[in-house]
Amino acid sequence: MPVTRTSLKRPNLVSVTTINADGSHHVLHPADVRGKFTRARRAFAGLLIAVYVALPWLTVNGAPAVLFDIERRRFHFFGLTLLAQDLWVLFFLISGLGFLLFFITAILGRLWCGWACPYTVFLDHVFRRIERWTDGDASARRRLAAAPFTASKITRRAVKHALFILVSTLLAHVFLSYFVPLPRLYQFMLHSPLANAGAFGTVALLTGALFYCFGFFREQFCIILCPYGRIQSALTDEDTVVIGYDAKRGEPRGKATNPNAGSCVDCTRCVQVCPTGIDIRNGLQMECIGCAACIDACDDIMIKLKRPTGLVRYDSTRGLAGKKRRIIRPRILVYLLLGFLGLVALGAVAFQRAKPVFAEVSRMRGPSFYTDASTIRNHYQLRLVNKRNQTVRMKITLENPPAGFTTSGAGETVSLDALGEISRPLVILQGRQSYKGPSEITILIHAEPGDSTIRQSLKFLGPNPQSLK
Repeated sequence: MPVTRTSLKRPNLVSVTTINADGSHHVLHPADVRGKFTRARRAFAGLLIAVYVALPWLTVNGAPAVLFDIERRRFHFFGLTLLAQDLWVLFFLISGLGFLLFFITAILGRLWCGWACPYTVFLDHVFRRIERWTDGDASARRRLAAAPFTASKITRRAVKHALFILVSTLLAHVFLSYFVPLPRLYQFMLHSPLANAGAFGTVALLTGALFYCFGFFREQFCIILCPYGRIQSALTDEDTVVIGYDAKRGEPRGKATNPNAGSCVDCTRCVQVCPTGIDIRNGLQMECIGCAACIDACDDIMIKLKRPTGLVRYDSTRGLAGKKRRIIRPRILVYLLLGFLGLVALGAVAFQRAKPVFAEVSRMRGPSFYTDASTIRNHYQLRLVNKRNQTVRMKITLENPPAGFTTSGAGETVSLDALGEISRPLVILQGRQSYKGPSEITILIHAEPGDSTIRQSLKFLGPNPQSLK
């Protein structure tokens, strides 16, 4: 019997279940499952979705908890405000978090994929819940997929895809609110799309991408595009906790009435609930995202048969083989050390370099210097930015200036409102009698509150001293 796109396929280790022999997508209809892990995943997914939606609405020190304001080049992260010049510190954050993810993977396998990955969260707990509501359980969805287009099928498809588009649009707007402040985003929504073509195009493009991925591409993203599953073999070992099948207990498979058979009754329930279409009894595979649906499905069957649960469970390869599992091992220590060093470096450089204020002194356009009968002048542009959500007083002075130096625009206190910015001229003068050639000077910008000081060295230029005689 030829395999159709909607029939059940027997997973194997030779080819990917979700791809037919002709290269087309074999659409999966994973069955629903109940159990302790499923309940925990749904509760955790609900929490993650709530956090995703709420963060742009929450404020910390007068700014959104998380906002990457591209237009103003200011990035707010739980009370910390960074300018574009400060983003280099994110290298240490990303590298530290990356190695910590390696550390977690080495201990607990693909826990991130099955429990916290945004793609899995939205696919399993939003879009597939909508599909179950409109199209029914797995058997009903397979029958509907194979049935000809009737008024009932067209209505169900229209309702389902309309809801998919609606949710995709909402998610796209929430995503945009991480880059555009909510009041401004609301104003965008009140005007014509052409008035804010960039924002509208972003939402439209993202809505289309989300609708396609969650409505059609689905698990193919995890199997084909996501690189994380492909590198897990390099991050895990025989002591990593994964989802596995206890072959010693389960084999040989047979009916529950067969006294010579193992615990596995070959009901294929673990295959029916798998969101990526694998058979966990074939061993750990790249497609496995660690969602634990097969654990709940198998435990449910074992309970009905009055047999011990845990035939499919979280365990290491060594544990499934009846050996003792090691927790502390060299790769664990290396990943933990590298992750810790990255986060420590982040804290150190952020404390030393990511100041609550920003100051920039640049030479004005025009001649490098000016001379008159008594002085030599250099003209600079002073830019001050307050990254705090409170008023800051900033004082500009020269640090240990050489003899004969005076300033215009320094020595006074400048008050900047919360997140304020100002540019003003700064003129530095030196008397002709004291001038002995170009020299280095240092500008001090001291900010209160916070007792933050920024130093910037400048080159004071002038003519050849011999020409002044």
